[in-house]
Amino acid sequence: MTLEDPAALRLTVVTSAAFAGRSHRDVARAAILGGATAIQLRAPELHDGELRALAAELAGACRAAGVRFLVNDRPEVAAAVGADGAHVGARDDPAGARALLGSEPILGISVASAEEAARARELGADYVGVTVWATATKPEALPAGLEAVRACAAAGLPVVGIGGIDASNAAAVIRAGAAGVAVISAVAGADDPEEATRRLAEAVGAAVGAGGAQR
Repeated sequence: MTLEDPAALRLTVVTSAAFAGRSHRDVARAAILGGATAIQLRAPELHDGELRALAAELAGACRAAGVRFLVNDRPEVAAAVGADGAHVGARDDPAGARALLGSEPILGISVASAEEAARARELGADYVGVTVWATATKPEALPAGLEAVRACAAAGLPVVGIGGIDASNAAAVIRAGAAGVAVISAVAGADDPEEATRRLAEAVGAAVGAGGAQR
């Protein structure tokens, strides 16, 4: 289940239950229908039992749709439900996350510099996430800009940009060298999450088709 093809993370929709009364399930289903290539369950508000039950359900839905499924910050849950992998922060014991997941599942690590990206590679990451622009969804994540995307891509792992990304600027992230983008509010907070996903998928696909992404 390793990340043999970075295109699997071309468009990751990260779930949130903080917008318009939608549930994580609602966001995930709309994103799958809209053409997301990966779903990342990010539900820090849920207790272990609730999170595991929801993760198991979404893992099955993603598997049926041919979409990768990751769990944010909870590699033990990812491993328990047979998810495709997990995403953790650079300070969240990524080595321990790799040990919990085993060698096959995908591991993503958030980084902010080429040095951190190189370290993530040593720790067994399959890709790195870079916060590009400021976002109210995760205000503690400092924006590193497109230059960080370029620098981290040069470190040898696929880069997924996140933070302040929507259909209007996703192509710029791809042109900077990212293999894909991840979004939260651009889909979860949209009037029509399925259509918002579709527009993002089109924007990213066009940028990749124009030769903007690293392959």
